[in-house]
Amino acid sequence: MVHTHTFDIVILNGRPAAGKSEIIDFLRSVPAVERMRRFHIGEFRELDDFPILWEQFEDDDLMEAMGRPRLLTDRTFEYRGQRHSGHTFREPWYWNFLIRKLCLQYERLLRDDPGFHQRGGTVFFEFARGSEHGGFREAYSHLSETVLERAVTLYIDVTWEESLRKNRRRYNPDRPDSILEHGLEDLKLEKLYKESDWAAFAGSGDSGFIQCGIKKIPFGVFRNMPEKTDDPAKIAPHLEEVMGRIYQLELER
Repeated sequence: MVHTHTFDIVILNGRPAAGKSEIIDFLRSVPAVERMRRFHIGEFRELDDFPILWEQFEDDDLMEAMGRPRLLTDRTFEYRGQRHSGHTFREPWYWNFLIRKLCLQYERLLRDDPGFHQRGGTVFFEFARGSEHGGFREAYSHLSETVLERAVTLYIDVTWEESLRKNRRRYNPDRPDSILEHGLEDLKLEKLYKESDWAAFAGSGDSGFIQCGIKKIPFGVFRNMPEKTDDPAKIAPHLEEVMGRIYQLELER
C-alpha cells in the first residue's frame, strides 16, 4: 500500500449476484472525501472479468455465423448426464486466463498512469469462482506478484440459495452483457458455483489473512444476509465496519 489512507487494490469476490456490482455502484455515488475517510477507497477503476468472458461468447457466436469454427466456447453444457442451453468454456484453463488478463489490464493502467496509487487511487479486481472450475485458491495462484503485494480482499457472503434467488431477480434477457443485469441459467449457476472453496481457502471468520505462497492478503467479509445491497443506507455502516477491519490488518502486514 503506497498511499496512507486508501487501498491500492481491492479484490472483490463472492458468488454470482452476491452484491459485488451493487457495492461498486454504491461507492461510485459516495463523494470522494467521504469515500476515502469511511471506506479507504479513493478515485477508483474497475477490472471485472465478466466483460472479457462475455465478449468471448459473442466472438464465437459471430465466427459461427460466418461459417467459421468456434474457438473457445460452446452454446450448450453438459450437466447431470444431459446437454443444456447456455454458453460455457470448453476447457477450464480459460478461467485462469481471465485472471491473467485482469493483471495485464492492471499493468497497462500503471504504465499509462504511474502516479495513480500515489494520488490515492484504488483498483477493484472483481470476479466470482466456484469449486467446479478451480475455486478461489486456483484463481489467486494466477494473480501476479505485483497484485498480491498491493491487494486486500473484500468477500461478499451469501448462501448458494440466495445467489440463485438474486441471480433470477436481476436477469434481464434483453441485456445479457450488462454488469448489473446479466444472469446465468439456473442449472449453469448450480454447475459452476454451487460448491465454493472460500471457507477452505480463507477460513470461516469475518476477517484475517489469506496465505498465497509467501504473500499474506488481508481480507474481510461483508455479510449480505439479510440483504443489505438493496439499500444504500444498509450498505454504508456494514461496509465501513468491514473496510475498517481490513485496513487495520493492512497496517499489520
